[in-house]
Parts: sequence; C-alpha cells; structure tokens
Amino acid sequence: MTALTESHWLSQFERFLSAERQLSPYTVRNYLSELLRVGELLPDVRRWEEIHYQQLQGVLAKLHRQGLSPRSLSLSLSAQKQFFTFLLREGVIHSNPAKQLSAPKQAKPLPKNLDTDSVSHLLDIEVTDAITARDKAMMELFYSSGLRLAELAALDLQDMDLKQAQVRVLGKGSKERLLPVGSIAVNAINVWLSYRRQLPCQEPALFVTGKGQRLSHRGIQARLAYWGQQQVINGRVHPHKLRHSFATHMLESSGDLRAVQELLGHANLATTQIYTSLDFQHLAKVYDSAHPHAKKDKQRD
Repeated sequence: MTALTESHWLSQFERFLSAERQLSPYTVRNYLSELLRVGELLPDVRRWEEIHYQQLQGVLAKLHRQGLSPRSLSLSLSAQKQFFTFLLREGVIHSNPAKQLSAPKQAKPLPKNLDTDSVSHLLDIEVTDAITARDKAMMELFYSSGLRLAELAALDLQDMDLKQAQVRVLGKGSKERLLPVGSIAVNAINVWLSYRRQLPCQEPALFVTGKGQRLSHRGIQARLAYWGQQQVINGRVHPHKLRHSFATHMLESSGDLRAVQELLGHANLATTQIYTSLDFQHLAKVYDSAHPHAKKDKQRD
C-alpha cells in the first residue's frame, strides 16, 4: 500500500459518494477501485494534494499502454475528476489537476469484412420470386460497386446503364460518380427487373417493395441481415460490411489505393471534381483486373 491508497480522504470521498451523491454501491466501489489503482501507479507521491496534471495524464497513458479498454479508461477519468472536485470543495486543494484531463485517443477498429468465400456463399441464393431476385441484385450491387446504403437506396432506374455496365450514384456532398458494375451483378439486376415489371410500381426507384414502393434504408438493412442468417454467415451482415469487403478485396488484388478510394467516393480524393487524375477508363481497368466477380466472369466468357 502507498501513502495515497491509505489516505483518509478516500474514506471521506466514499462517504460523500454514498451519503450526499447517493450513488449505487457498485458505482462507489468502482470509483474507489480506480483511485486505488492511480495511487499504486504514483508510489513516490505522499499526498493527493501534491499531484499535478502531468502526473495524472501520465497515469492514463500508462493504463492505455497496459491495454485498458476505452470504457475502463473513461471510468478512471471520471473517478479522478470527481475525486479532485471533492478535494477542491473541501479546501484541500486550490485547483483541480484533473479538470483538463483527457483519456488517450483510442484507435478506431476497422470494420470487419467478409472473405471472398463467405461473400460467394452469401450471394449463392436461388431466385424463386421477386423478393429473392431483388435481394440478390441488391447484395450483388453492394459488393460489385462498393455502394453506401444511402446511395443504393436512392438509385432510380435511369441511374443504371446495364449495357455499359455502369451505375451513376450521388454520394456524400452531392458528389456524383460513375462506377463499373460487374457482370454477375448486371445479370442479377436484369433478373430482378424482369420481376419488377410485374409489380404495381409507380416509383422510379430501382429497388422497391412487393407493393411497388421504394425500399427504405431499414428495409435494405433488414434484408441483408436476414440473408446473413439464412446463409449462416459468421457475424451480422449489413451494407457497410459488403462495402468494406469490396474495398478490401479490390485493394488486396490491385494494390491501387487511389483507385479504390476513388471508386468508394472518399471525399479526400474528390474535393473539387468527381475524379482527380484518375479517369473512368483507368478505374474500369483496375476494376476488371482486380474485382473477384469480374475475374469469375472473364473465366466464364
């Protein structure tokens, strides 16, 4: 035990949290546990009154390096701020060293993608009616062209050029881009359109419900989740997972980061124009040589 962990101020703080703040015993226990951990990491400090901001920031950095989760770091931060606010109220300190304290930034984990075998299994759907035809076409297009959910949901019939195997989408910031569509996706969309013609459609939307209304974002998400379960795919299937899988597989095959970012419509490569130095012919060339489904079609032809 250190002088800090044996300090009577911890007992006073515990009573304050329980009696005045009326926090749950669970929360009080967690706060005290975090403060004891801070005390153990500052063995040379004799009194809480002596601690300064840099030392507390160093403690958080050390906890971060030890692999403490973001949630645990946030708890430690909260405990320290509340404890030093209490000491300030009691007149023990004249300024709060934890007031400007911030936890080390956590690296955002990359979204998980599906491997090519999992994607092939997911898309291996037998078309038996309009709904299965539509769902297969949607998923093929997501994976074929790396569309965002909002982009796919907003597509109208006129946005598809199946003869040229292209789709025109309106991305973030109202930036338009023209994307190649793989042959497998083109075939799936053609099958869907043959069913769509039989529906009572008043909408120009490419993807509609059985009643002919534009399919909503939630509706699209629900259908992908459904097929993920039906095809027994590990992890929840959602639009961004297919988009991320598209990007990952393209990058692994081509190694052309700028072309892949251009296909995805990332703002940092399209700030002033739809395309930077990369024209559509170049994008199509990279796509044809790298996309898994484009390769499969070439082998079939």
